[in-house]
Amino acid sequence: MPTMTASTSPSCASRIEALLRHCVLVALAAVALGAHAEGAIRSAEIIPGDEGYVLNADIELELNPRLVDAVSRGVSLYFTTELVIERPRWYWFDDVIVERSLDYRLSYHAITRSYRLSIGSIHQNFDSLDAAVRTMQRVRNWQVAEKGELTAGVSHEVALRFRLDTSQLPKPFQVTAIGSRDWNIGTDWMHWTFLPGAPGFR
Repeated sequence: MPTMTASTSPSCASRIEALLRHCVLVALAAVALGAHAEGAIRSAEIIPGDEGYVLNADIELELNPRLVDAVSRGVSLYFTTELVIERPRWYWFDDVIVERSLDYRLSYHAITRSYRLSIGSIHQNFDSLDAAVRTMQRVRNWQVAEKGELTAGVSHEVALRFRLDTSQLPKPFQVTAIGSRDWNIGTDWMHWTFLPGAPGFR
């Protein structure tokens, strides 16, 4: 009986090698993204408001010692709560209906020995860092959509996360933050489905 051997052409082998490298990179990226998630979104819901739909959420994320030291030395920290609402489409990619972000600036004032939490032009002072962080992570009545933006009776997919925005840091700290677990903190995306216009939807 003749002996049969399998052979792979160089071009085929290079394609397989490239595919394997791509899979490894994707896996490493997923691990890297998951590694920074040190907090969690404990609860979140979208409910009807006076002028549309509002979000309520409770987030849990503790600042590590490096961030506590940085803000205590006068470095402002910037955080963002990000929300995406999509309407599924069977024939194409999901339709992105809403993309919103709620941005915070956390700073320390040595003269008054107080911490300031700023949301746009609104400022609030706190005697302790913990109190400022807890307030930032308790989202209430954040309007995320107007009445006409969401289709009543149609299921929508929601994604929500909270993270430190390193792009807002001073340049030297941005360089330090690259690849640093201490600076790349946040929550994983939380996903859920809700039905606008239906009673008790979440």
